[in-house]
Amino acid sequence: MKAARTSMTVSLLALAVCASPLAVAQDAGWYGGFNLGQSRATIDNARITQGLFQAGFNTSAISDDDRDFGYKVFGGYSINKYWAFEAGYFNMGRFGFTANTLPQGTLKGNIKLQGAFIDAVGTLPITDRFSVFGRVGVNHSWASDRFSGTGAVNVLDPHPSTSDTNYKFGVGLQYAFTSSLSMRAEAERYRINDAVGNKGDMDLYSVGLIYRFGAKPAPVAYAPEPAPAAPAPPPEPVAPPAPRIVTFSADSLFTFDKSIVRPAGKQELDKFAADVKSADYDTITVTGYTDRLGPQAYNQALSTRRAEAVKDYLVTVGGLPAEKIEARGEDGSDPVTKPGECTGNKATKQLIACLQPDRRVEVEVRGTK
Repeated sequence: MKAARTSMTVSLLALAVCASPLAVAQDAGWYGGFNLGQSRATIDNARITQGLFQAGFNTSAISDDDRDFGYKVFGGYSINKYWAFEAGYFNMGRFGFTANTLPQGTLKGNIKLQGAFIDAVGTLPITDRFSVFGRVGVNHSWASDRFSGTGAVNVLDPHPSTSDTNYKFGVGLQYAFTSSLSMRAEAERYRINDAVGNKGDMDLYSVGLIYRFGAKPAPVAYAPEPAPAAPAPPPEPVAPPAPRIVTFSADSLFTFDKSIVRPAGKQELDKFAADVKSADYDTITVTGYTDRLGPQAYNQALSTRRAEAVKDYLVTVGGLPAEKIEARGEDGSDPVTKPGECTGNKATKQLIACLQPDRRVEVEVRGTK
């Protein structure tokens, strides 16, 4: 089997690594790593056919086993961020073929390639994390062949092997996730000898990880913290706004002893509702009052009905929210007339007129700004 020109192609292996925000320090020191890939060999079928022909056989078909897994592991020492030396072990996998012959028979062969290498590596930083590099060195490879024949094919030397030292070189890209962990993608060419006296080139395309021992993050400058500012003086307390109280005469809103809002009273309430809509308020309290004439229970019920009537009008006609309005009544025990101003207890026209200010509806608006 001739390994005249063995072309290796490797599909990139996806590596999931979380990047760190630390700055990368490319210091001198030891490191180690590995590369992985899938290999593909180009087998010299023309030479196999020629060799069988010289031995008296015609070749009817040849099938190749030209894919395998390749890898390398290595260690290195960085002199500085530009130069390093690396040494390690590589394994290119196993490749083979099967040839069918006339007279009837088969010839099978495969080769296993592995070895050691030492390289000088030069690195050119592009950014703090990204760099390109090149390598040149030597490799010492071990080639182990295995041949077998069936039918008319007879193999005289089924297990030839050899080892030899040749050159190698390569180029690649490198990205540093942290000061310790980096990722590489690179292409390398290995010059090798097979076990039956042929020389050829083997190409390896791979990706891998590097770990630097004892690497430290680059120092990060920190700005001094500003001196604490003097505490701001506490805000001066703000007094809540005074409630706004509007008083409506009960006689202007209602007929005497009734709780149905009169047309004239509706006009007053319309004006009030329009004024309140343009203000910012929290609550409205509607309180109905009667004079002292009559039983207290009756007065309480009448004043409550009148307060409810005003609330209903402000909600249904005035458009104010019901949840912000409270209605209640008083029993006549909270007059605005002065003691002795209106004498008597009999409901005469003169006394009813005197007590008119006590018959009222007060609307208190709180939270007005």
